[in-house]
Amino acid sequence: MLSKFNQTTSNPSFILIRIMLGVVFLSEGIQKFLYPAIRGAGRFEKIGLPYPEFLGSFVGTSEIICGVLLLLGLFTRLSSLVTTIIMITAILTTKFIILNNDGFWSMMHASRTDWAMLLGSIFLLINGGGKWSLDIIYQNRQKKPLMVSKEMK
Repeated sequence: MLSKFNQTTSNPSFILIRIMLGVVFLSEGIQKFLYPAIRGAGRFEKIGLPYPEFLGSFVGTSEIICGVLLLLGLFTRLSSLVTTIIMITAILTTKFIILNNDGFWSMMHASRTDWAMLLGSIFLLINGGGKWSLDIIYQNRQKKPLMVSKEMK
């Protein structure tokens, strides 16, 4: 099952999306630990999420792990599923408040990075890591038949 979920195409340009997403998620995850009051637990508490200390560490760790995996192109679809969930949650919990308070265009301006991260995550969820990923190396190994030496026959 994991091998089917990990399949990808051989398009080399997917590395651009992986680099963009990987660097941003890795950076944001690290910042949740460096600046917990404004990026991690403090922010989650301010927007009213339950268990902000736990969530700050959990989301930060998830972003770091998924960011590294996206950069490597390893378990790209699984990592993209996690980042898609993170971005949907971020948009629902932080951007719709702006819509109610300041209107549609203010919300669109404030959420432009969130939308790019969400759509990039969905793109990789659909397509996989591409030609220059560890996923395709694993995929190609699965396709090769095992060589049986004469001694083993």
